[in-house]
Amino acid sequence: MAPDPGAEPGAQADAQAAAGQAPADSPAEAEKAPAKAEEAPAKAKKAERRKRSFWRDLVVIVIAALVLTILLKAFVVQVFSIPSASMENTLLQGDRILVSKVVYKLRPIDRGDIVVFSGAGSWDPPTPTPSNWLVGLWDHATSLVGIAGAGTDYVKRVIGIPGDHVVCCNADGQVTVNGVPLSESSYIYPRAAPSELRFNITVPPGRLWVMGDNRGDSDDSRYRSNDPDYGTIPESAVVGRAFMIIWPLSRVSDLPIPNTFEQAGFSAAAAFAAAPPATLAGGTMAGGTVLAGAMAITRRRRRKPGADTSDPGGPGHSG
Repeated sequence: MAPDPGAEPGAQADAQAAAGQAPADSPAEAEKAPAKAEEAPAKAKKAERRKRSFWRDLVVIVIAALVLTILLKAFVVQVFSIPSASMENTLLQGDRILVSKVVYKLRPIDRGDIVVFSGAGSWDPPTPTPSNWLVGLWDHATSLVGIAGAGTDYVKRVIGIPGDHVVCCNADGQVTVNGVPLSESSYIYPRAAPSELRFNITVPPGRLWVMGDNRGDSDDSRYRSNDPDYGTIPESAVVGRAFMIIWPLSRVSDLPIPNTFEQAGFSAAAAFAAAPPATLAGGTMAGGTVLAGAMAITRRRRRKPGADTSDPGGPGHSG
C-alpha cells in the first residue's frame, strides 16, 4: 500500500515499515555516507604510518645506543671479565669490573692502582689482526659487554712506578718500595707470603712493576725477568684503572687504593739515585741466577695458561 502523501513524516515511516520497506534516508544522512566511506582508508593509512614510525624510531634508538656504547668504551669506561685466580681475593673468577679510561688523563698512574693493560708486544707477542672482518666485528661486539676480548689483557696491582726501588723482602718478609715496607695483609690472598721469589729492581722510566694479589698463583713482573725491561710493563700499555666490581650483584663494590700506599716516604727520585743495579734472587736481573731461573720455571709450570682479563675488552689474563 502506498503511503499517504499528506501524512506526517513519522506516519510515513511507520507505513513504510509496515509495508516492509526501509524508510528513506534523510538528506543529512545521505550527505554523511560518502564522508564515512572516505574515513576508513584514511584511518588505515594513519595506522600504517604509526607502525612505520614505531619501527623507524626503534632502529634509531638501537643505533644511537650502540654508538654511545662504542664511544663510552673507546674513551670513557670499559667492562672486563676476570677469568683467572691471580687477583684473589680482591677479584674472583667471573667478576665483571669497570675500568676507567679517563682517570689517567687527569692524574698519573699511582702505586696501589689496579690496572688493566695489554701484554701484546711486551709480555706476549703482538696481537695479529683478524683475517676475517666478521670475526673482528664479532670480537668487538662481545667485548662491549665484557663477554670476550683480547687474550693479551691482564689485570694487576701497581707496586712500583718509574724510579721506584722495589725489593723483596726485608727481615720481616715484607715487600719494600724505596725502603718503605708495605702492609699487604688487607688485599693479598689470605695467609699468603708477599712473595716466595726474591727480587731487587729499580723501575725504569716509563715502566711499571706489577703484581697479582694472589701471590702464589699470579704470573706477574716477578716471573718475567727475561722479558724486556725485566718484567716491567710500559705505562703506554695501560688501558685504564679498575675502580668497581659490577657483577655478580652480591659483589658490587668499589676498588679503593689500600692505605699502605698512602705512607709518607715513597721518594722515587732519591731511591733512583741511590739504588743498586736491579737483581733477582741474589744475581743481576739481566743475567739471572740458577736459583731464580729454577723458581721461575717451577712457577710457570704451576700457573694456568691464558691472560688475566677477558674484554667484555674477552678470554683475557689475570693469571
